[in-house]
Amino acid sequence: MDSVTATDPLSSALKIAGSGLEVQATRLRIVSENIANAQSTGDTPGADPYRRKTITFGSELDKATGAEIVKVEKLGFDQSKFVEEYDPGNPAADSKGYVKMPNVNVLIEMGDMREANRTYEANLQSVKQTRDLISSTLELLKSSQ
Repeated sequence: MDSVTATDPLSSALKIAGSGLEVQATRLRIVSENIANAQSTGDTPGADPYRRKTITFGSELDKATGAEIVKVEKLGFDQSKFVEEYDPGNPAADSKGYVKMPNVNVLIEMGDMREANRTYEANLQSVKQTRDLISSTLELLKSSQ
């Protein structure tokens, strides 16, 4: 029997949920950074402002448990164009009075935050239920002796 088929399903469930918690925490951090910098312009006239960060997930096989877990595959930057706003009094305004604004849409970020939070909560619930199953199993084993 190989190690993949001999693994404990409860350990695998904990590993999978734990990896989900980890990546969603990273996702929440990225979304928070984007929201915090939604109005961060460049420091000099015509300079590029804050560029929205992105996150890409991937999966990999956890050799210890044989479980397919999620991981952060890549952190990147949204390459969409910056919006220009007319604000001649802004220190970041170019010679025509336009300021490049970050390519962050707060509504999209709030949607991403809500989804990441719900996914985090679902993974946390899986951890709690698995922990309860392990405790119940241990209690059954104790009482049968």
